[in-house]
Amino acid sequence: MQGDDDLMRLAGTGDRAAFSQLVARHLARATGIAGRVTGNRSDAEEIVQEAFLRAWLKAPDWQAQADREGGASFATWFYRVLVNLCIDRRRRPVNAPIEAAAEVADPNPGGYEATARAETSARVAQAVAALPERQRAALVLCHFEGVSNIDAAAILDVSIGALESLLVRGRRALKEALLDLAPEPSAAKGTMR
Repeated sequence: MQGDDDLMRLAGTGDRAAFSQLVARHLARATGIAGRVTGNRSDAEEIVQEAFLRAWLKAPDWQAQADREGGASFATWFYRVLVNLCIDRRRRPVNAPIEAAAEVADPNPGGYEATARAETSARVAQAVAALPERQRAALVLCHFEGVSNIDAAAILDVSIGALESLLVRGRRALKEALLDLAPEPSAAKGTMR
């Protein structure tokens, strides 16, 4: 199995099959990251396409870039491009997404639970979306996508200490924003005297 950098070099020679392998290898994760950072599925899909287009255009110069940047891996470079595109997209003024339209209640049994879960998910997504861009990107990469701190720091182009600081501040802000969702202490435990 060829590595990402080898596939990029082959794509640089016009090998579409090699580039297709790269796309297949990274599409699902890229779409997940972009969706969580932007909070909008259609924006995420456009951003992923743009990131892969940039990778295709960069492929002919890939070896020179990797040598110049001290051997930066394709994944680190690609996800850095992806996250930066997401941040740029979030900075643009946008119209309300279709997902913001009122939902019709599910008449089936269990509809209340599904609606409550959907509302909780929406609240969490809204709280994540309200975070500063770098905190949001750090949380998405490390907590939702399982990227290691070392790789996330490289993707965001920050030190590991700065990444950990972003994570701490992001978690603290989420905890404060979602405090009302925390379960209340059980009354069955009794009171201490």
